[in-house]
Amino acid sequence: MDHPPPPPSRQQPARGMLVPLIVACALFMENLDSTIIATALPAIARSMNEDPLHLSMAVTSYLLSLAIFIPLSGWMADRYGARRVFRNAILIFVLGSIGCAASQSIGQLISARMLQGLGGAMMVPVGRLVLLREVDKANLVGAMSYLTIPALMAPILGPPLGGLIVTFASWRLIFLINVPIGALGWWLVSRYIREVREEHQPPLDLAGWMILGAGLAGVIFGFENLGKHVLSPGVAPAILLGGIALLVLYAWHAKHEHSPILKLSLMRVATFRVSVTGGSLFRIGVGAFSVLLPMMLQLGFGLSALQSGSITFASAVGGLLMKTIAQRLTRRFGFRDLLIRNTLICGCALVLCGWLRPSLPYALMIGFLVLTGFFRSLQFTCVNAMAFADIDEDDMSQATSFSSTAQQLALSIGVGIGVQVLNISMALRRDTALDDLDFTIAFLVMGLISLSSLLSFRRLAPNAGSSVSGHRLALANESPPTAAH
Repeated sequence: MDHPPPPPSRQQPARGMLVPLIVACALFMENLDSTIIATALPAIARSMNEDPLHLSMAVTSYLLSLAIFIPLSGWMADRYGARRVFRNAILIFVLGSIGCAASQSIGQLISARMLQGLGGAMMVPVGRLVLLREVDKANLVGAMSYLTIPALMAPILGPPLGGLIVTFASWRLIFLINVPIGALGWWLVSRYIREVREEHQPPLDLAGWMILGAGLAGVIFGFENLGKHVLSPGVAPAILLGGIALLVLYAWHAKHEHSPILKLSLMRVATFRVSVTGGSLFRIGVGAFSVLLPMMLQLGFGLSALQSGSITFASAVGGLLMKTIAQRLTRRFGFRDLLIRNTLICGCALVLCGWLRPSLPYALMIGFLVLTGFFRSLQFTCVNAMAFADIDEDDMSQATSFSSTAQQLALSIGVGIGVQVLNISMALRRDTALDDLDFTIAFLVMGLISLSSLLSFRRLAPNAGSSVSGHRLALANESPPTAAH
């Protein structure tokens, strides 16, 4: 029989550190797996005697599973308890990983990847919900700084680690490394996370879930396949437009449904709205960065996957350095000023990435990437923490589902736009091989998109999210948190 641990005090310092680390480890496992597989696809294709292009469905099926099940995660957490759902999500993800490692055909691999996607869809938002219910708002910035690390490190570590494994071992080990990590995570959640659930849970909005899931799947699948020449011409844009139409239909549905699967009314809360709109614009640029930089280093500079990884790893180092001072910065400047200044730094840095050249000393390049990783991680921490500053406890599960859905959508859109800009630039030059100029233009476009998030961040009040940021000016004036309902 499952005996939950006794409810701990939220003020215990040790738990304030332990819970974010438990959640961050689970999210790191999920994020690393989703990026590491790209490097292993050629080796998997050879072992199965399949076309590598067909194996791209192993990536797409995972993303589709995420898109379909993420909106359901908040309802599941409220209905069955966040601790139970989070723990079972880890178990499902590990079982899917074992299924991937044991796959003998493309069909088996795709099925196992979809099972992984189901686990990952529940791990990300429910893990964040567990954190929000365990950590006081005053300590949320410090806790959220740990959750930015998986998002930053996984795309950087994935390619070189995947290259090492497929070069010196079997590609099946890529999936089996999740087993010990998942087992440890399952035990830690069982031992240290308390159970919280809603007493009165509305019925599942099945129609809304089906419309929203299909719409998100269409948009993500469409953007993922733009410019990749895997599908017949016109198919990817048609799927993309169909997905957008379904999302518009869901917006109409949510207005007329008493308890929608995803509450669009949360956008009335100013800090949450700005986090979703401004944060999504910023993430579009970062989503492209995780793809464009390794491509530029390998295709443009002629580096191997291992050499490229040794350089891109510098961004993760910057992210690790950030978490030591994030809370002090938010207390000093507040969310509004910090987000405005940091967006300018990150956007300009993204543009400057397009001007990196092979002739630059690697030490200079690595130093630049350490700085960009620091500020980019700080931006994620602020946006993620501010999102929940003024959300009522009853809406926390809905907010985590909404936020995770927006994040996944923005990252997929960023990858699609980045690849499309490269293709357009190459076509305008009437060439069939990528050039330094193509990457310069791509980084310029993505940097401008990220900079456009300034329009959202400037709308924040000076004391926005002060209950979370601890901004001293807001506290000195005893200004209440600014939640525009």
